[in-house]
This record gives sequence, structure tokens and C-alpha cells, in this order.
Amino acid sequence: VRLVESGGGLVQPGGSLRLSCAASGFTFSYYNMRWYRQAPGLERELVASITPSGDSTNYADSVKGRFTVSRDNAKNTVYLQMNSLNVEDTAVYNCNLGSVWGQGTQVTVSS
Repeated sequence: VRLVESGGGLVQPGGSLRLSCAASGFTFSYYNMRWYRQAPGLERELVASITPSGDSTNYADSVKGRFTVSRDNAKNTVYLQMNSLNVEDTAVYNCNLGSVWGQGTQVTVSS
């Protein structure tokens, strides 16, 4: 089982980024997928989750209305569209399936 995140980078406040997580080694369409983030000195935070079919999503209060999680089961990929980014969104973002984690992708929001 492998998860590989991409799409992070440096963005100005108010900007947008789209993260991707490519999954392999399991039947992707069977499982809920989650995005977490961890900022320096803070605990890991569950940001968003999505059901296997994509028909139901959940978000942390801190990102509701700004972030959108989606998935493409044909491509074994889950996405996190992040809009209206602010400095508090700076963190390493990981996708997650149970005990399996990707390597993470750094998102830095700074002017």
C-alpha cells in the first residue's frame, strides 16, 4: 500500500493550491480517505475526509467553505482543493488510509 502526495508549495495569502494523493496497492474505491495536516509545534489535525463513492465529505471547522476534498476512483487519486489560504494553513499535508501515510507535501502560505 502506497500513498504519494503532491501539489504543495509556497502561496500568498488568499491564494489557492490543489493537492493530490496517488494511491496504489489496494482497492482504492473501497475505502474512506482522509487528509491531515501538521504545523510545527502543533498536533496533527484531520482536515477532510471522503467516503468511497465520494458522496459524503466532512471538514474541520477551520477549513469549511474554503477546502474541498474529492476523488477520482478511476485514477486512484484523492484531491484537496484549498482556496482562500491563510498563514494558519501552513503545514505538512498528508493523505491517510488507516495506518498508512504518505510522505507529505509542504504547504507554506506567506507574503
